[in-house]
Amino acid sequence: MEIRAARLADAEAIMEIYNHQVLTATVTFDTVPRTVEDQQAWITGRSGAYPAIVAVNDDNTVVGFGSLSRWRTKPAYSTSAENSVYVHHDHHGHGIGSILLGSLVERATEHGFHAVFARIVGGHEASIALHHRHGYQQVGLEREVGRKFGRWLDVVLMERLLS
Repeated sequence: MEIRAARLADAEAIMEIYNHQVLTATVTFDTVPRTVEDQQAWITGRSGAYPAIVAVNDDNTVVGFGSLSRWRTKPAYSTSAENSVYVHHDHHGHGIGSILLGSLVERATEHGFHAVFARIVGGHEASIALHHRHGYQQVGLEREVGRKFGRWLDVVLMERLLS
């Protein structure tokens, strides 16, 4: 398994992974699938302290991706970031999410972030457990802040302090 920076050539594979979740799950609150152009713009907007990374298997297939994003736009929040991790639905349960999250924590540390957050849909026990294994603690619960597939959805807020 190779972890590397996402490239524009990865846009279609990332889009496929993401859009599957948009259309079938509540792990993202997006409701409209991305286009290749949307995904290319997303990749282009990720660099420096806010990278997009991909997990590539031995067949050179993108099987997961992750990113760091700004936590908030106000300057005092500049030492905090938010992570996102997605794994292709055919590759769940093989440790790819853990490898991606570990790499994001390393990159966040290298860029001098103090806190990294994760916002996880309530009830997504696999993601909550993954973050716990990587040192995240639940610091909040946002009740019924999203609505998708006719259901009200909670968001679990998790945080890891890096320094």
